[in-house]
Amino acid sequence: MQRKLEELNGIKFGVIRIGTFSSVATHWLPQLILNFQNKYPNIKFELLLGDHDEIEHWILTGRVDFGFLRLPTLPKLSTQFIHQDDFKVIVPKNHFLEKKDSVSLNDLSGLPFILLDKNGNSNITTLFETMDFSPDINFTTWDDYAIMAMVEKGLGVSILPELILQRVQYDLTILDLDVPLYRKIGIAYNEEKNLSLASKKFLDLLFFE
Repeated sequence: MQRKLEELNGIKFGVIRIGTFSSVATHWLPQLILNFQNKYPNIKFELLLGDHDEIEHWILTGRVDFGFLRLPTLPKLSTQFIHQDDFKVIVPKNHFLEKKDSVSLNDLSGLPFILLDKNGNSNITTLFETMDFSPDINFTTWDDYAIMAMVEKGLGVSILPELILQRVQYDLTILDLDVPLYRKIGIAYNEEKNLSLASKKFLDLLFFE
């Protein structure tokens, strides 16, 4: 019904539903939405925050029009690459590692580690398995900001995506890894569920402006 109304009225009205995770919702979407609403002020947005599996499910079932995901994702979804997001090591201020130009995974061996993970589905966990590294995990949480707060208090060290560390207000030291590790972020949508005209215009703004 929304698509039919858009065909009749252009994109004067409508709702764009986006599946996303916290770093994209915090650092990318506010400016993108502002730019879009400057052109189409009556378009509303609904943001659903979730993990990778949840966002995939929302796209497949049509709960969201499209979603931000790490790539690769399910073969049945259409995707477009957006950004390579490097992982960084975070340690408390005055930590002995902060004088190093870069940190290896071996440097983290034996240190209390705070893992960003939910239901065993984590970029970091996958990378550790690939690198055959087993950290001393003291805490596990799905909240990036909780991890930063715990690292600030000296409860451990962690590895987080660079995107979430922008404009960080915690008193931390952010360090490079000696072997770059990263995640690929992209847009995914289900071609079997036609995108609304408003969603197509929003994606045009994302990719071409």
